[in-house]
Amino acid sequence: MVTHGESGTEVRLTVAQCFQTLKTSTDSTDIITALQTLKSYLDESPDSETSSAQRAEFRRAHFTRCLQFLLSNIQADWVHSLTAAQRADSWDGLFLRGPPEQVLLVLLDGVGELSASAGLDHLVSIMERFLQRGRLADLLWSYCQQTAPSDSPQLRETLLGRIVSLPDLTANKLRLNNKPLFLPQQYYPLLATEMFAALERTCKALKDGTDCSLIFVAQTLGKVCIQGHGGLFLAVLAPRLSVCTRSDMVWQRVCWKLFENVPQRWLESVLTGLVQAVRGPAALARIIGNLVLTSKKAQFVITHKLLLLQYKYETRVLRIILGYLRADKDRRPLLIQVLRSVSQAWANPSAVKHTCLEQQLYVSKALLLSVSLLDDTELQELRSDLLQCLLGGMQSHLDSSVVRIRHVGMVVGECLSSRLDMGGAVLKFEYDKDEETQELLSMMTPVPDDESEAEPENVVDSHQETTETPPAEEEASKADQGSDLDSDDELTPYDMSADQELSKASPPRYLRDCLETLISSEDSERVELSLRAAEGLVRRNAFAAREISVQLTKVLLHMEDKYSISGFLNLRQATMVALTVTDTVPVTQYLTTEFYSLNYSLRQRLDILEVLALAAQELSKPNTETRDQCLLASNSASSDLTPYPGDNATHWREAVERRIQSKTRRISKGVTKPPVKATPNRYAPVAGHFFFPLLRNYDKPEVTFDLLGSDHLVLGRLIHTLGLFMHLAVNAPIAAQMGRALLDFVWAVRYHVDQMVRRGVLFAVCSVFLSVNSQNLLLDLSDQLFETRTWLADVAERDADADCRSLAVQSLVLMDQSLKKQLQDPQALSLES
Repeated sequence: MVTHGESGTEVRLTVAQCFQTLKTSTDSTDIITALQTLKSYLDESPDSETSSAQRAEFRRAHFTRCLQFLLSNIQADWVHSLTAAQRADSWDGLFLRGPPEQVLLVLLDGVGELSASAGLDHLVSIMERFLQRGRLADLLWSYCQQTAPSDSPQLRETLLGRIVSLPDLTANKLRLNNKPLFLPQQYYPLLATEMFAALERTCKALKDGTDCSLIFVAQTLGKVCIQGHGGLFLAVLAPRLSVCTRSDMVWQRVCWKLFENVPQRWLESVLTGLVQAVRGPAALARIIGNLVLTSKKAQFVITHKLLLLQYKYETRVLRIILGYLRADKDRRPLLIQVLRSVSQAWANPSAVKHTCLEQQLYVSKALLLSVSLLDDTELQELRSDLLQCLLGGMQSHLDSSVVRIRHVGMVVGECLSSRLDMGGAVLKFEYDKDEETQELLSMMTPVPDDESEAEPENVVDSHQETTETPPAEEEASKADQGSDLDSDDELTPYDMSADQELSKASPPRYLRDCLETLISSEDSERVELSLRAAEGLVRRNAFAAREISVQLTKVLLHMEDKYSISGFLNLRQATMVALTVTDTVPVTQYLTTEFYSLNYSLRQRLDILEVLALAAQELSKPNTETRDQCLLASNSASSDLTPYPGDNATHWREAVERRIQSKTRRISKGVTKPPVKATPNRYAPVAGHFFFPLLRNYDKPEVTFDLLGSDHLVLGRLIHTLGLFMHLAVNAPIAAQMGRALLDFVWAVRYHVDQMVRRGVLFAVCSVFLSVNSQNLLLDLSDQLFETRTWLADVAERDADADCRSLAVQSLVLMDQSLKKQLQDPQALSLES
């Protein structure tokens, strides 16, 4: 009898002799014999010449080393001397018949180490066949058996990571030459199929009385889901588990144990994917059993997180979760607990004000579904909670200024009052029967579990039918109402399409009335009329606007859209721009000072920059005739009175000239249009008021504002706005001074981590080169040009953002053109000297 030690020594000597033969021999017969000897240790047939102890010892201690030896000699002459049939049988067979966990690790290591070559292509083809022949199922099954290979936790964790990350590992190495089978769209469904095959073997072994372990399979399931591939994986696995668990209790116990063994840190992703993949609550109950009762993590995910903390899922998921809780008497108390927590969340005034509409709709659906699934006895136990929810929640929803939130409150109030026994009092509201409200009403009509599970595609259809029924009833009710009309319905109706609804309030005629309304009025209609009239009043009456310009700007800057006014933001911004243009210096001083003040939101600071930018653009444009009439008073600095048109000395001459031109006949003439009349640039004299105050306190972090810290968005917008001010100041006397200050400011943040900030810096530099004439650029900024050019060249070459590189190239071109023009001008050279 051969002992274990003797068999181990014999195997070790045989393997070493085979390696020596493969290294040194040039005889193909000896090479094939050595390969066949190594392969014989993998032969499980009864006629095998090797004993089971020798085979076990080879698998345990020598198989991985054998595969590594083959890979290290994949380019050797003796490998290429084999025919295709010999290589497929002897060389490839060692990879396709040995312990799958060792094969997979060696194959992936080989793919990662080899460079692009025929050897790599051959190794990739072996891995394709490894996957196609069901070796992943063999691997998972080997860990299900109690006689599974004993390994260290580190090795098991490595194997787990390689199985789950195989598409990433192959894609990183093979890139464009990657195989379709290794892509996530094919690999993870294949892995799900292989896992199902391993679970089938487990069920068969359990029926035969053999114990099995599902720990490794559960870990694989959890790791696939936590890495974001649960959708592809469970879309294949969940329907198969649902079918197998319908009539087989062993399958049910296997599934329950599988999900019980999923590590807690991965359980949430598994359950989240599963509730989206199953076809109904009955299937979920068969697959996970009472996991929600035995696992606190599962209970938190099912009863709290999927219902109250997340709202991206379809209504079908809500039906599955709540139907699962309702289906078993042990889980039913959790449904009551869910109803309490959902009703509290729905009635919370703070939640109504501060959560998005989508989440409120999601919670409302969960509330109505929970109420529809409870019987009358259970509802009586919850009567006080639901009444409190009804009263408090209705008040919060109806007080909202958002129409859709009010409609949600109305629908839920109607449904709850009809479900509760309120002494015959049922709430009834008037609201639009749109798709949203119809879906909420459909929550009170449960979908049968068997239909939704047997036909997964019909879940949507049946849901649509329930949502489309109420409109039909509505049309029928309208028809019934129409039958009550008298005989006058045959008369031709009067056309009232052009009629306008009379407003109780009239728009203000004076700007100060408009200001008082915006400050103190609670009438939404008056506030809206005043806001709509404000811009026109400012532009038509510059004198009145100057008196209250700063005060009105302050009111508008702090104003909130409490009444859901259409176009509120545009109306508010347009009025502030008109005030800035009309009374430029005081309003600009106020806005630039408030930009760095405390207790302002980032949105308000961005509003200040937008208003200043729009006002600067308007001031830099030539006046149109209409704008001249509106802003004539604001443009006159010497008089507070609007000049009378008859006092204009050129008025009568222009009239006479036009008459002469109309009466004169010419045989030929050149350009008929008169040259564009030159107009003063209204922005140039006040450019410094827009620009320099914004450079005052940028490096002083405030309590709620850190410009050089985390507030990248405001910093980027500020730099872009300063660049715009610089660009609009072209040919202005102050342009050179502004350019020097702007370059000093942006120099500290030229390598900022945020690409938006870097784009703003480059835009500002472009503006400097566009606005400062070449002579001033060379004389006043000569000490900064060399460093600026070096930095721009570095950005154009190395910056990660394409827009930044493009802006840097444009800046370099502008700089070179300006310098070349100036250096070629003899007069400029003489001035410089």
